[in-house]
Amino acid sequence: MPVRKVYLDTSVIGGYYDEEFKEETRKLWKKWETGTILFYTSVLTFEEIAEAPSRVKELLRRTFPRQQKVLMPNEESRRLAQAYLEAGAVPERYGSDARHVADCSVAGIVYLVSWNFKHLVNINRENAFNAVNLLHDYPTLRILSPKELIYGDEKEL
Repeated sequence: MPVRKVYLDTSVIGGYYDEEFKEETRKLWKKWETGTILFYTSVLTFEEIAEAPSRVKELLRRTFPRQQKVLMPNEESRRLAQAYLEAGAVPERYGSDARHVADCSVAGIVYLVSWNFKHLVNINRENAFNAVNLLHDYPTLRILSPKELIYGDEKEL
């Protein structure tokens, strides 16, 4: 099985300690620890976690030491995020969600992983982001919860 590159948004980092999400989030980390998944994120995640509890900030630092595999925003990703907003993929006030998707898309990462079901992990949002991607010559992406990545790789017993 090929190694998957996945982009983690802020909700997944926080989900590691959240009672509702920690079981599946920690299983995702196990896949990362065994090398079956490569984690990426962006500077935006570091900005959003700046005010989080210390254990969440420490997890982010351990997962991305020396900011390895941390995507830097650039003019290309800023333009794409603006295109998502103009197309109504997400409301203007959720521009950070558009930025996460743009950073992921510009980097050519196929999987964006999130626990944000309202603004990211749902078929209507995914379709809207992908429509913009196609119009701007970017590949389509999948927006998934950790559950969708941790189950299904095991062989049936």
